[in-house]
Amino acid sequence: MIARSEEAFVRLGFSIGTLGPVASAPDEHLKLVAEAERLGYESVWASEGYGADPATTLAWLAAGTERVELGSGIIQISGRTAVATAMAAATIDRLSGGRFRLGLGTSGPQVTEGWHGRRYERPLAHLRDYVQVVRTALAGEPVRHTGPTLRLPLPDSRGKALSMAIGPVRRPLPIHLAAMGPKAIALAGEIADGWLPIHFPPEHVAESLGRLRSGAALAGRDPAEVAVSPMVMAMVDEDADYARDVVRPMLALYLGGMGSKEVNFYNRLAHRLGFAAAAARVQDAYLDGGMGEAMEELPDDLVDALALCGTPGRVRERLEAYREAGATTLVVGLNAPTLDDRLEQLGWLAELNS
Repeated sequence: MIARSEEAFVRLGFSIGTLGPVASAPDEHLKLVAEAERLGYESVWASEGYGADPATTLAWLAAGTERVELGSGIIQISGRTAVATAMAAATIDRLSGGRFRLGLGTSGPQVTEGWHGRRYERPLAHLRDYVQVVRTALAGEPVRHTGPTLRLPLPDSRGKALSMAIGPVRRPLPIHLAAMGPKAIALAGEIADGWLPIHFPPEHVAESLGRLRSGAALAGRDPAEVAVSPMVMAMVDEDADYARDVVRPMLALYLGGMGSKEVNFYNRLAHRLGFAAAAARVQDAYLDGGMGEAMEELPDDLVDALALCGTPGRVRERLEAYREAGATTLVVGLNAPTLDDRLEQLGWLAELNS
């Protein structure tokens, strides 16, 4: 919610990533998720990249948990039709007893065109159409839609306006949008139940809330209805330099390799935050030499801005800063080297947030 919570802490979520580098085996992920649930984390999120499917992962986690909310953070809309996403969402929600949150995002041209074979055109218009179709399907209504990027059924075809045979437990099922640019943030305020910014420092969360409010006002909505759930890499250690080094590889990947030279949303974010020169060096180093070279170009102050890392005292201050900025939930991702390290980090973050 945009309005400041009366709670003395921000709720915590845990992003397990894509079942890739975060743990060596699925059972280790389940141990992490079970520990997060035991510690009182509000939600667990699974992402989509070039490997594991988040819907399948979350259905599996639903069987191994009882209370924690389960979110897709995010499902890329270029990878499946809107109705297929609605069916997956309804199924996971039923399997989990009403604990699913549907996180959606447009991704970028590198993934959309290179991985899914779809043109990256009018992404926000497509996202708006997509959400409308998902909501229609989840409501159990016949799916009819005429928009600038989606028409269902296809005109002059044998298509029929069908409705889903099952529905979610939770009605309406909450939809969260990943959004980084000003127009995308306003769209989240207009049509979504939640906003998922990634790598946003608390100061930028606070500055961006005006865009969210303007979108909500356009739709005649109360902006407090929109959950604000920043997603950040986290690492707590008494040695601040070590903490930075643990999160550096992921930040170097996002700023350097998550997108093309021309379109990298995370690199653009660093530019907006005042780190244009450093962000350009990181990207050039990554594209020319790879991860190691890019990590060397990441200055400490940029790492400190994009990640929740450092000494316990600093992390506690930043947790409070996120709450003061208007975050309702802070979704943390971990890159610590071992399972035991990650379990320890979950506990440390929960303690610092208490």
